[in-house]
Amino acid sequence: MRLASTMSCTLTVAESVFPLAEVFTISRGSRTEARTVTVTLRDGKHAGHGEAVPYARYDETVAGVIEDISSLQAAIADGLSREELQDRLPGGAARNAVDCAMWDMEAKRAGKRAYELAGLVTPGPVQTAFTLSLEEPDLMRQKAERNAHRPLLKIKLGGEGDLTRVEAVRTGAPAAAIIVDANEGWTPEIYGEFAPELIRLGVKMVEQPLPAGADEALAEMERTLPVCADESCHDRASLPDMIGKYDMINIKLDKTGGLTEALALKQEALAAGLGIMVGCMVASSLAMAPAILLAQGADIVDLDGPLLLANDRPHPLLYDADGVHPSNSELWG
Repeated sequence: MRLASTMSCTLTVAESVFPLAEVFTISRGSRTEARTVTVTLRDGKHAGHGEAVPYARYDETVAGVIEDISSLQAAIADGLSREELQDRLPGGAARNAVDCAMWDMEAKRAGKRAYELAGLVTPGPVQTAFTLSLEEPDLMRQKAERNAHRPLLKIKLGGEGDLTRVEAVRTGAPAAAIIVDANEGWTPEIYGEFAPELIRLGVKMVEQPLPAGADEALAEMERTLPVCADESCHDRASLPDMIGKYDMINIKLDKTGGLTEALALKQEALAAGLGIMVGCMVASSLAMAPAILLAQGADIVDLDGPLLLANDRPHPLLYDADGVHPSNSELWG
């Protein structure tokens, strides 16, 4: 992977708001729009773009992320590189937006694609999960029926009534593979009770059943249903604590702080014997585009953010029967 200077660039940062196609609910609350932060780097000839989603779970806000990014104005004008960026901002949404904009800028300046600069093989389409938000079981069944053609459904869960919800989705989509996301809402006892029933219903994996920081029990449990770290997974510094507790990790650019760290985390996690899931926040195609490079060869891909929006950006990603396709250069990279 080559890390290059941005040379002299101007930086602009602004909030972008995308209405959702319908209300999206997880155990921590509901939303009707996706509020993202967009970064643009310009050198007079080229423009590089990046998008990130502030993560309320980690006390990030749109205003705070914009402030953190704006603090880099002078450094970027002086030629701050992606390598230097990794030490200037901590992992999180702010660094992600800038890091991905730098990748895009470097690719456009070089007249190449970002995957070439990263030393990756030519990317292809990847099958992605489609997420069903937390609802009453009958409504989840109806939504499963409407999306029964999709190969992989992801179900947001929240504790009480979860088995009934999964049964409803299985009824609505009898052929789809299913994964579930507990969003830190279970206890070890609930996992022990639910795991055999979920396996019976054809569930392949559960994301973050126990709260991050209180997941020690996973190391002592028989994980008959594979467990994926989400809120417990941030960057390479968090990797040692996940080994022995989790079977796979969900890598999200908004937590790693960009594609640069995400690629390094993926490599080290694979070397440690962990499976790879590549996930996202609810955002536009611009946020998904760099993650598609990361998703090549991943065990599970969850890059459905644009499918949940009422409207996407210009030059959006293509979603079809083959999955989600890599971006064109007009969008990113």
